[in-house]
Amino acid sequence: MRKRKHNLPIPVARALIKIGQDIRDARRRRRIQIELMAERASIARSTLHKVEKGNPGVGLGIYATVLFVLGMLDRFSEIADVTVDRVGLDLEEENLPKRIRHPKRNPTPEPEENRVS
Repeated sequence: MRKRKHNLPIPVARALIKIGQDIRDARRRRRIQIELMAERASIARSTLHKVEKGNPGVGLGIYATVLFVLGMLDRFSEIADVTVDRVGLDLEEENLPKRIRHPKRNPTPEPEENRVS
């Protein structure tokens, strides 16, 4: 089996490594053995090792499952929360209209039967 090389931007690689280390530290603080953690997450021990090393080849669902086992899934679900998307909110604010105009009213002609002759 050949290894895949992942060409990740350096900040992405660092973030994955940090997440892996944080997961490992959370597991250790809870005094959960690797075998038990892998069993609870329904993954192999080798996959858990990859998660704890921040391997980019591990699926996002595996990371989510591991965080669920640790009781940390709520934070995971807020990763791309639109309410804290500073750039997106700034861009949206830039596109707000400067003025709001009401549409002009088109006078509707009265029906012939209501006109005074």
